[in-house]
Amino acid sequence: MKPTSFSYHRPGTLPEALALLSEYQGAARILAGGQSLMPLMAMRMARPERVIDINRIDDLKGIRDAGDTLTIGALTRYNDILRSPLIAAQMPLLAEAIGHVAHHAIRNRGTIGGSLALADPSAETPATCLALGARIVAQSTSREREIATDDFFDGLMSTALEEHEILVAVRIPKRPTALPHAFIEFARRKGDFAQAGIILAPAHDGMPENRAVIFGIGPTPWRSAALEAAFGGEGFAAAPKAALKDELNVYFADDEAAAFKLPIVMTLAQRAFARLKP
Repeated sequence: MKPTSFSYHRPGTLPEALALLSEYQGAARILAGGQSLMPLMAMRMARPERVIDINRIDDLKGIRDAGDTLTIGALTRYNDILRSPLIAAQMPLLAEAIGHVAHHAIRNRGTIGGSLALADPSAETPATCLALGARIVAQSTSREREIATDDFFDGLMSTALEEHEILVAVRIPKRPTALPHAFIEFARRKGDFAQAGIILAPAHDGMPENRAVIFGIGPTPWRSAALEAAFGGEGFAAAPKAALKDELNVYFADDEAAAFKLPIVMTLAQRAFARLKP
């Protein structure tokens, strides 16, 4: 199929892009890597009247050391993150997660900002940013604001971004190099979206609480209280298993879905906690 007709804009600066988005509010979509928007338009699942291509805006690209945090521009490509010495040294969990994203060709074009803005519940990047306690930076013509990832994902492919805002960056607290983590997912084939995944990120000075995130189940990635309660104890024991099952049952549409995914998540949880052990 082919997309419906649309007007194309290619601003060279962020103020220009924000002005266009404000002028055509509700009728325009932002084009970053295009790995999600263009297929949606081709299938006519998205029919924007105007497309604003932000790929010329160099200010939205790159990874910067900001002291206690790393700031990653929204237009930073997946492969640039994978090749970054800063990410390798300060954020190996993010590098590990992005290594699971699709295939090389997709990672060569796809952007971290595009994935966060799309908010696919099976995607690795939104879940990892939630596990890392990241903050989303959104810009409009009138203000810049930070949104905690805990408050960012509203529902199925829905976020707290407003129609006149552009996601410009993500700020992630640095993690101690020796601090363990666990990223594990199940997919039918390498590069496919995850059927289920679990991320464990123990607390540190920049993130004072343990975080356990489940993705691929439910309308958004979400923090599991059951798994977070298992940190520092005997691992994934009987009580957390029962509590996790109760949490998961909220997201299963029917018994068939529960029968398929529940054993997967339980197995992933056991393996994830095993990876935290020295």
